[in-house]
Amino acid sequence: MSIGLIALFDDIAALAKVAAASLDDIAGQAAKAGTKAAGVVIDDAAVTPRYVTGFSAARELPIIGKIALGSLKNKLLILLPAALILSLVAPQAITPLLMIGGLFLCYEGVEKVYALVLPHAAHTHESALEATSLDAQSLEDEKVAGAIKTDFILSAEIMAITLGALPSGSIVTQAFILAVVGLGITVMVYGGVALIVKADDLGLMLARVQTPSPMGSFLRAIGKGLVTGMPYFLKVLGIIGTAAMIWVGGGIIVHGLETYGVGGLAHLIHDAGEATAHAIPVLASVLRWVVEATGAGIVGIVAGLITIPVAGYAISPLWRYLKSLLPRRRRNEALADGKK
Repeated sequence: MSIGLIALFDDIAALAKVAAASLDDIAGQAAKAGTKAAGVVIDDAAVTPRYVTGFSAARELPIIGKIALGSLKNKLLILLPAALILSLVAPQAITPLLMIGGLFLCYEGVEKVYALVLPHAAHTHESALEATSLDAQSLEDEKVAGAIKTDFILSAEIMAITLGALPSGSIVTQAFILAVVGLGITVMVYGGVALIVKADDLGLMLARVQTPSPMGSFLRAIGKGLVTGMPYFLKVLGIIGTAAMIWVGGGIIVHGLETYGVGGLAHLIHDAGEATAHAIPVLASVLRWVVEATGAGIVGIVAGLITIPVAGYAISPLWRYLKSLLPRRRRNEALADGKK
């Protein structure tokens, strides 16, 4: 009996070792796949803070919390199962869907630039798309909804890159790795965003330190620097976020076209980056990235400029018409039920 018990413990230990090895393998694959999506993660982190600018300090963390929750729902409840199903049933549909998402990012980013360059025309365009909400709660809800929509596109790109980086294996393992990457990236991005937008409050607290020691003076100087510098930093980050939407969207479109055999733009951008890197080898990798991001950004600007009138004169009227049919249909159903 004791020998049987020892054998049982040996079997349990062996199973535990196999499980630990599997977890280590999953963790390694998740880290490797997440690294490949790092570029989009940086863009996601740069885009998000602009959605909380203009709100009171008390609403910043709740807004970030709502966006983070929406991001988790995007990744775990929608994109994860959709990515696995599409990869099994219709892998050819992934690229066009990503390209549509890229067009949306270009539209969102170029629309922000459009509002800065031609504010009156941009206001007219926004009014044609939807009635403007005036109360603070509606404005917050619109900002959160817009952030979650943008996050959906970036998250789709992250999940697609992650799935493409995974070796062939069981669907359960792939689902687990996608969940680990999605959860980890969400915590990292929105935790970082929360720290960024609350840095001015930390600065205010440090600026009020009353200790007369040199350390107190040092902390007060840091606090004053944070209070003074964070508004400018957030503005710069907002600009980077808008630019990120444009170059990520343009990059998705370029890579999508290359997938379908239209690789001229991709080759042109790549060759320009390589030529710049060879011309100035001291900062080769940085300059290559700058040139390639600029090329993708130019494509994104062109795509966004094309999409703005399409959204204003075609998609928006069609959407309003479809929404107008919904109450009419419900009213007809209610009348039909009343006659019964």
